Amino acid sequence: MTHVFHRQLGKELPLAVAGEGVYLFDDSGKKYLDASGGAAVSCLGHGDPDIIAAIKAQLDTLAFAHTGFFTSEPTEALADLLVEEAPGDISAVYFVSGGSEAVEAALKMTRQYHLERGDEKRTRFIARRQSYHGNTVGALSVGGNVWRREPFKGMLIETTHIAPCFAYRERRDHESEEEYGQRVANELETEIRRLGPENVAAFIAETVGGATAGVIPPVKGYFKRIREICNEYGVLMILDEVMSGMGRTGTLFAYEQDDIVPDIVCIAKGLGAGYQPIGATLTSEKVYRVFRKGSGLFQHGHTYMGHPTACAGALAVQRKIRDGNLMGQVRQRGEELAQRLHERFGNHSHIGDIRGRGLFQAIEIVEERSTKKPFDPKHKLYASIKSLAMDNGLICYPSGGTVDGVSGDHVLLAPPFIVSPDQLDEMVEKLGVAVDSALGEAGVT
Repeated sequence: MTHVFHRQLGKELPLAVAGEGVYLFDDSGKKYLDASGGAAVSCLGHGDPDIIAAIKAQLDTLAFAHTGFFTSEPTEALADLLVEEAPGDISAVYFVSGGSEAVEAALKMTRQYHLERGDEKRTRFIARRQSYHGNTVGALSVGGNVWRREPFKGMLIETTHIAPCFAYRERRDHESEEEYGQRVANELETEIRRLGPENVAAFIAETVGGATAGVIPPVKGYFKRIREICNEYGVLMILDEVMSGMGRTGTLFAYEQDDIVPDIVCIAKGLGAGYQPIGATLTSEKVYRVFRKGSGLFQHGHTYMGHPTACAGALAVQRKIRDGNLMGQVRQRGEELAQRLHERFGNHSHIGDIRGRGLFQAIEIVEERSTKKPFDPKHKLYASIKSLAMDNGLICYPSGGTVDGVSGDHVLLAPPFIVSPDQLDEMVEKLGVAVDSALGEAGVT
């Protein structure tokens, strides 16, 4: 019997013992193609000797130094690299240990930013339905997924949730994509006015919707309009790129493709590629200047923030991505993956949508393509697909509640940037078998 408090109790998990490239191995010798990088984490795959060597070298020099007393060379170097690579006026990096921490820091940073400026009434956050921003109390509060929020509703801070930019589900028949994007973006202005601009602190959104909606890219012009609205009303714009950032969509930061710059952006997962736990909250010069010229103190912190070993590992990851021109490979492999998904599922009677950016792709499973009707949640198709895929040596990232937090099924794919065309073939073939088998077990033809 295990004494680990797993996230799913009573379920026996295979014991992972090794990783090589895009594959993981359990203690029986079974081989698994990691088609989702865990949860869009392992962007360089497993067992990269250069990353491991960098971590070992740092351990030989300095494993840990508390940031209340010291900075460290890898921490400074990683911050320099991220600021150099980030478009716009991003000028400061606050290191944490993961995505939820990064979002939590962003929320508190936003509140203190307004306090430092004398806007004490700005306490309200506006987010989007079907979003996911993490599991800490603040991050869960701004998240818009019903199922994840429900048990903890009494603990959460009050947040308004407006429509996501989910063209497949919510664009009207007569609308162009651009018209649709402008309409849903303008919901932000309506809500700011309803709450009173003097009360609104920030708007937060995933640049590309991730785990709870299945990779929903914004339509052209959507975020530009969001940026205009935030500027007009003095509301900070926070982008959550914990999943979609660090090259996953084909550019280092996903927002580059939308021709905007946020006030604050949160990253994690692909930042350290799973070799060490690390995340970060990056701020614009506008935000950083208020702290620097004001109190000179951010009233927030974690023991392991700016951890030298974690930063050394992440620095090696980011240098490898940059120096190896992996962004070009992500774009190419992303196109190849999308093509294979369309070839396999484009005419499938129960695949309603295929969508994504770069090596961040998803399929949405529906009962009826014409109406986009989701399957009854009782089938738990997403869980069946995950189980059957693993039985067949494929790790993918299915989830339920795609439509409204309760109904809907999708499968997210986020393979390592080093994936080969042959491995993409293997991935899509095994996914197809898992999807069809799950539908068959549910009695669907």
